[in-house]
Amino acid sequence: MNPELKNTYENMLDLGLGALAHANWHANYYSLENHMWSQLSVLQAAHAAEILIKARIAQEHPLLIFEQLPRSTQVQSSTLDFEHLVEKAKTIQYSDLPERLWAATGIKLENPNIFRSFGNLRNCIQHFADPRGRDCAEETVQFIYKVIDPFIHQCWGLYAVDYNEDTEKHVYLIENLIRHGVEFLVSREAALNMKYVRFEWTDNQAYKYKMLKRFAEAGFDSSGL
Repeated sequence: MNPELKNTYENMLDLGLGALAHANWHANYYSLENHMWSQLSVLQAAHAAEILIKARIAQEHPLLIFEQLPRSTQVQSSTLDFEHLVEKAKTIQYSDLPERLWAATGIKLENPNIFRSFGNLRNCIQHFADPRGRDCAEETVQFIYKVIDPFIHQCWGLYAVDYNEDTEKHVYLIENLIRHGVEFLVSREAALNMKYVRFEWTDNQAYKYKMLKRFAEAGFDSSGL
């Protein structure tokens, strides 16, 4: 394999997680200087998902992320190299990623309907700057924790709640998720910061019970909550 292709998976994973941290920040916080944070979070979360899914596919083999490869008649050298792929190859489209993921790895993306719907929202914003009256921040949060979170945990044992650009990356993020009744996977790192969280539970007792169980499993003593 071309040496430049060997690092494809690691580089894509790093970039995807960076985009996820950006999306978490913009979807769960508010800026007085930039009123477009919620719309931007949609673009960032969709970008994160696309790159992370491609990273998992590329982990099997980098060429599997391409829909169309250069023909031997299109290149001058005897082998296919990285520059040929950059200039002439076409990667898989967002809408086709779940099926390619399954074909390459056997993994089925959770909540595929949310994945497709969110892709349509991304297109509306990216091409027309029009979210069609949809709550961008809310939909981004749901997309992150119903699609990306279970995916990265299944693939690499990672947790979406650990990727946030705030200087205190867990406390305020977790507070917002709990306030809105969002189910999320709880890492050991997050559990270590739970003692600083102010818990404003919704009236949904089933949600509270499920999250307290997850906190306990991650190592946080939630007996007093």
